[in-house]
Amino acid sequence: MSIRILRTLIAVADHGTFSAAADAVFVTHAAVSQQMRALEAEWQVAVFDRSKRTPELTPIGRALLAKAREVVRAYDDIVPSVLGDDGLKGDFNLGAVPTTLIGLVPFATAMLKAKCPELHVGLFPGLSIPLIHQVERNALDGALISKPDMLPRELIWHPIASEELVLICSEQIKDDDPVRILNENPFIRFTRDAVVGSSIEKWLLAHKIAVNDSMELAGLESIYSMALAGLGVSIVPESCVRIANPPPLRRIPLAPKDAPMRHLGLVQRKDSTKNRVLGEIARAMERAVEVGIFSPETIARIS
Repeated sequence: MSIRILRTLIAVADHGTFSAAADAVFVTHAAVSQQMRALEAEWQVAVFDRSKRTPELTPIGRALLAKAREVVRAYDDIVPSVLGDDGLKGDFNLGAVPTTLIGLVPFATAMLKAKCPELHVGLFPGLSIPLIHQVERNALDGALISKPDMLPRELIWHPIASEELVLICSEQIKDDDPVRILNENPFIRFTRDAVVGSSIEKWLLAHKIAVNDSMELAGLESIYSMALAGLGVSIVPESCVRIANPPPLRRIPLAPKDAPMRHLGLVQRKDSTKNRVLGEIARAMERAVEVGIFSPETIARIS
């Protein structure tokens, strides 16, 4: 048995089929099938139930998969643990919700690179729930997400920032009443596939506000552009790290107190072998939030 075969087993579990696993580990479908049969022969147990169209892990297979993950993580940690760098070099795969890619993530990543020049951070945008699943199955080392109602028990949450949800609209709209503005103008909805989009929908329902949906978008830039063009109004999180020249839009609080919030945090596996770099990333993000603005001047301070 080799680490390579254990990685293939993990890939089959993470990607669902032998074909998808083959693409993930850069071998042929036949090679994956051969490796899995060799594994079963060596362990003398049925790892897969092949009675179904797509082979599935047996209960024993799932138990062995958990041990295989531990072995592979321990193997990957051999050199960093001996050298004492705890992962502050090499590759780190970070997921992030798109709303953070305008200010918080680039600012924090720039600070991290200044401190850890040998660390390569790969950024993977996505919505919170898919990112959680990717962290859960080790496809990502960590992810910056909107806090969901529940997290898988294998993951832990590190809070980074809380962002107030605000109404945005064109400067041509002079009214200050958010409910009246929402009732009288087309609504540009933040996608309900996102945790924050779902939170916005819950707030609208709780306050019995029936909006006139005109479009449903996933990115802040596109929502800003539509609102700037006078094509509607929207509810979005007020970025914890602002850009230097934000679009000239009105930002109106939804409530004088107890306004709805979006909570951002870094999620990781409890058994991650990259705790040192995750800690550095969290500190860089917290520092970016403390500065509060992403601009050439703030970047120059860390260079």
